Amino acid sequence: MTTSPNPKGPREPHHARTVRDLMTTEVVTIAPDAPVAQIIQTLADSHVSGIAVIDLHGRLLGVLSASDVLNAEAEATDGESRDRFWATATVRDLMTRKPLTVGPDLDLKEAALQMDYGDVHRLFVEKDGMLVGVISRSDINRAFATGLLA
Repeated sequence: MTTSPNPKGPREPHHARTVRDLMTTEVVTIAPDAPVAQIIQTLADSHVSGIAVIDLHGRLLGVLSASDVLNAEAEATDGESRDRFWATATVRDLMTRKPLTVGPDLDLKEAALQMDYGDVHRLFVEKDGMLVGVISRSDINRAFATGLLA
C-alpha cells in the first residue's frame, strides 16, 4: 500500500512572533508564606531558576530566584544567623516584589529587549491582572536555535 503525498504540499514552519507563541502556561508558583526549605525543594523539583509568588487569588506578588536564596544565605555571616535564616525565612522575606510583566501579545523582540533592559531571565505574562504564563531567555534562545524565530 502506498500513501499519497500531502495534497497541500509541504507545510510552512510556524514562526513565533509573540510571547503567546513561546510562553510556558504551566507556571511554577509558591505562596508568600512558604518556608525557605520549600523554596529549595520546589526549585530543585521543577528545574527552574525562578518561581512566581502568587496570592490566594492567583495574582502575581513577586518572584523568587535561586540567586535570591543564595544571596540571603550568604548574608548570614555566622552559624547562628545562618541557622536562624533557615528556621525563620519565608518567601515573602526573600522575594523580589513587582517583577517585570508583559502581555501575551507582546512582540518577542520587545520581550527580549525588556529582559535585557531589566537584567532579568524571565518575564511573567499577565492577562486581565492574572498570571497566565512565563517566558524566559532560554525559551527565546531555543526558538532562535531551532528556527522558530525568523
